[in-house]
Amino acid sequence: MKSLTLLGLSILLTISTYAKKDHFKDSAFAKANQSSNAISSKIEMENKNSLPTIRVALLLDTSNSMDGLIDQARAQLWELVNELSYARCGNDIHPELKIALYEYGNDRLDAREGYIRQVNSFSNDLDEISKNLFALTTNGGNEYCGNVILSSLNQLDWGTESEGLNIIFIAGNEPFNQGPVAYTHAVNRACDKDVTVNTIFCGDYNTGAKALWKDAARLSKGEYIAINSDRATVHVSSPYDDRILEKNEELNKTYIGYGALGQVKLQLQSTQDENAQTYGEANAVKRVVTKSSRFYKNSSWDLVDALEENEEIVESINKYDLPNHLKGKTKKELKTYLELKKSDRVEIQEEIATLNLKRKQYVSNKTNIKDNELRNALVAAIKKQGKEKGFVWKQ
Repeated sequence: MKSLTLLGLSILLTISTYAKKDHFKDSAFAKANQSSNAISSKIEMENKNSLPTIRVALLLDTSNSMDGLIDQARAQLWELVNELSYARCGNDIHPELKIALYEYGNDRLDAREGYIRQVNSFSNDLDEISKNLFALTTNGGNEYCGNVILSSLNQLDWGTESEGLNIIFIAGNEPFNQGPVAYTHAVNRACDKDVTVNTIFCGDYNTGAKALWKDAARLSKGEYIAINSDRATVHVSSPYDDRILEKNEELNKTYIGYGALGQVKLQLQSTQDENAQTYGEANAVKRVVTKSSRFYKNSSWDLVDALEENEEIVESINKYDLPNHLKGKTKKELKTYLELKKSDRVEIQEEIATLNLKRKQYVSNKTNIKDNELRNALVAAIKKQGKEKGFVWKQ
């Protein structure tokens, strides 16, 4: 009897032990599941909060004959950005814009890389992109279209959001099938990554078609365009230009550089104002319009933009990262100062936007559609392909 009792106790203890173990397993599983759900929810929230993005990669031939193409790209950058700033998607959402730049076909570039150079990866730093465009120089070389397309697909982050718009524009004037990488392979790879390839032949339409530029665009359902790259860009002046340029001087005074980049980027901003001016006041006006748009953000070096992005920056910033005239201010005084600068900036930007509407109306009656072929080709292709992704354009 005693032995039976001991046996019973032993069985009960064993059952109890296994029950505790099962309970522990269930509890651990529940916690792990909760943690997984929390992570999934966080990722889901981050995905919801991330904006659709327009990604444009410009692949420019910088061989000897392409000076006119590079000149057009410099002269029409700001008008292109301004057109993209009117894009909307979904429930009237403003998308982000990122631009990448490659050069190819230049003997100064590394032959082992196929005479290709990534000038800048996808970026929303418009001043930096402008600087890089102005730094391009031409030289004789071998133009390998398949190589540069494949390099851009492999090297750039094309994102994962299905509602984004991913576009390549490749421009040049040599046969499209040169080089060790077959253009058909490169373009098919683009299709796999949901990237549309648009081709811009600098020369006669039929000549470009025979040189396979049209076929390359067809394979990815892109646009084939032929332009006269030597045609000078036409910038139409308006009665509102002087006032907009005056507003630019006021706008520049609202930027407060901070940290290691502050003074360097302020100087870069000024230099790109001057570069735009080299193509005339009307082009400088287009840059000012860009600077009044939502695409022109500089939180990495401008305290006003940084405060809008992160209100805690006033509390966390080291006083030695501030410009001299702000180092003696308290946190409260600094925040008040930046908020006033922000208020001034918004007011100036709104005035520029109002003046620009009047400028656009005036210019629309005086512009010949053939004047700016490169800009027209880019905008038309982006709008057509954007429409297929649900984008619309609203002034």
